Parts: sequence; C-alpha cells; structure tokens
Amino acid sequence: MKTVVESLRVAGPPAYAVNGFDVERIRADFPILRQKVRGKPLVFLDSAATSQKPQVVIEAISNYYETQNANIHRGVYYLSELATNAYEGARQKIKEFINANSIKEIVFVRGATEGINLVASSYGRKNIKAGDEIVISAMEHHSNIVPWQMLCEETGAKLRVIPINDDGELILEEYQKLLNKKTKLVAIVHISNSLGTINPIKRIVDIAHDSKVPVLVDGAQAMPHTKVDVKKLDCDFFVFSSHKIFGPTGVGVLYAKEALLEKMPPYQGGGDMIKSVTFEKTLYNDLPYRFEAGTPNIAGAIGLGKALDYVAGIGYENIAAHEKELLRHATEALSTIKSLRIIGTAKEKAAVISFVIDGIHPHDVGTILDRDGIAIRTGHHCTQPVMARFKVPATSRASLAFYNTKTEVDLLVKGLHHVIKLMS
Repeated sequence: MKTVVESLRVAGPPAYAVNGFDVERIRADFPILRQKVRGKPLVFLDSAATSQKPQVVIEAISNYYETQNANIHRGVYYLSELATNAYEGARQKIKEFINANSIKEIVFVRGATEGINLVASSYGRKNIKAGDEIVISAMEHHSNIVPWQMLCEETGAKLRVIPINDDGELILEEYQKLLNKKTKLVAIVHISNSLGTINPIKRIVDIAHDSKVPVLVDGAQAMPHTKVDVKKLDCDFFVFSSHKIFGPTGVGVLYAKEALLEKMPPYQGGGDMIKSVTFEKTLYNDLPYRFEAGTPNIAGAIGLGKALDYVAGIGYENIAAHEKELLRHATEALSTIKSLRIIGTAKEKAAVISFVIDGIHPHDVGTILDRDGIAIRTGHHCTQPVMARFKVPATSRASLAFYNTKTEVDLLVKGLHHVIKLMS
C-alpha cells in the first residue's frame, strides 16, 4: 500500500511551458534582469556561481510563508499537513525529474557540498579503510576534493587524481590505470565549473563498475544545462544544488541508490531522523528521513520543486540549442581579442568560458566590467588545482544560462576592449 507521500504525483505540464524558445519571453520571467547596475542594464554572466530566479520560484517561496508556514511531518493540524504535502511533493518532483527509482533515494541537503560531505562521512567512514584509494580528477571543485582529503587523513586512505590534457579533458587511459583492487570509490564532476568541460560520465561510471567500484557524480553544474537520468547513468551517488538550477540557495539533493543508503549510518543526529529514543537506545527513521535531522529548509525545497517545473517547461532540448549557439558566438567573439587566451577548450563544453588577458589581472578585468553593469566571476573558482595545471593564478569566467543573449556577449567583448585600452 502506498503512503500518502508516495501517492503524490507531479501535476501535468507547467502552466508556463513555452512553444519553441523565445529568450526575451524567458527573460521577462526573471525580475532581476530588468534592473540597471551603475546606470547600465545588468548583464549577468555568472550563472555558474549562482543562477537567477524566475518569478514563479519567488512566488512559490513567498506563498509558502504567506499561506502554509508550519513545521512538517509531525503536526496534525491543517497548516502542517499543507506544508508537509508541499515539501514531500517537491521530493516527488525531484525523484521524477532525475528518474530515481523511489523517493527513498532523494535526500534533502543544504547543497552539493553537504551531499558530498554526507557520503564521505557516512559511506566513507564505514567502507573506506587504511590503504584504500579514492579516485577524483584534476578538474574537481574544492567541494569534491577536501571532504575526501579529510576522510583520507582520518582513515589512512589515499587520494588518486585523474590528470587532464591541455584542452581540459580527462585522460581516460590514465583513469583506467588508476583503478585497482584498492580503489573503493570514484568521485567525479559531471561538468567543470571553471573549464566548462562535459565529462563522459556514463563511460566513467561503466569503467568503474567493471572494477566493482561505486561512483559519486558532482552534478552541480550539469543540472542547469543537461538532462540527468540517474538510471541511465547508473551512478551510485549524484549531488546537486538548487541555486544552480534557478531555485533558492540553502537546499540541494543527494541521490543515492536505496541499497547503499540502507547500509549507511546516519550523518547527523536529532529530530525527525528517529523512530524512537530512550536513554538506552535510538531507533532510526526510514529512508530518506534517517539522513534529514532537524527542521529542513521547507521553503527552499518547495522553491526547488517549482524551479524544476520551470526548467521542464522550457525543455532541455531548447536550453541546449540556445546555449550551444551562445557558446559558439562567445568563443568566436572572444577569440578575436589577440591578448586573450581561453582556458578550457574541450570538444564537449557547456556554456562556460574562462579566459586570461596578457598583463591584466582577472580581478581588474572584473572590476572594470562591473562599471559597465557586466557581472562575471574572477578568481580561482574553488578549483585551485585547475589553475595550477594551466599555470595561471586566476581567470576571468563568463558563465551563460538560457536567459542570456548574443547582445550580452557582444557587450562583454566591447567591455573587454575597454578594459584593455584602459590598462594598456
């Protein structure tokens, strides 16, 4: 018999589904894009850091606090039931969005970073011992490096790193050489936040599974750009953050195969993750609640669910086609600047372009562009090993989303010419 939660299903297609792709129609859904910065129209090219939020997500969060606000799961009154249904409805949407087998496999966390830390602390401490090896890559975000380093320091395990070539692509032959009987986990990024490289995740998972090694995928940058199907990928763990996919900050998701979660000890102790507590013994709750101690980010989860509705309404085919054209246009336009060098030229790339300009520090580039209302990211992008690999201290990064336009790319190029003239 299905529980009330399991009986929740996503209502039909989103009311705001669009026919084809009209970028101006889509931009109208994002109120922040209408504003001016320093007297200039905002050109927001930093979506890899965090994406902007459509009105429907803002309204979903506002509506929760205006009409539904109550704590979930344990209340027997009307508002609590409303809030519980909305929160668990969001979990159901996520389950269907990434094609998981069950809502038991969907754990709400604060973001991709906490999802990785949860796996490292729970699965890692139980299954990884001294002498074991964990394989990551040279293009990982710090969030997919540091938790494993901490686990290695604690257990005596060893971190192994897949190298990348000059284009910023994984060297798969070296990856295969790293796998051996000591390998207990592969933790790999789907799309690089600093290079834009799209890794062949399915192939990476298959290679690991041939050696009976489970795989964690950091999907934080993948979710805004490409359809994710965890069954097709056959990954064992998948993490992503709401705020990268047009939802609110402070909430994210850990997907894990049910069989793995069942064997993992709780990550944190507290309310809602238990069935009963005495001073002698605690009985833990069922999945996924065993891993959700304390009052969760209820409004955030509801907002994430609405963001997924919004993305589904646009369609990944439309998103991919628009962003591919944006990337082509931006790459060609930036390449006309002789003193500019693009860092990360993989054959398979998302709409992320990192670059350096001869003799000008990226922070100066970002600061001067800001005066023209153009927001890009400068620095090491939490990927200091990538900076070391390409022998640069930092880069400037323009990261595009489906609400960006070719006109905005042209304004970036114009702004960079202004930067070069000013600094020469």
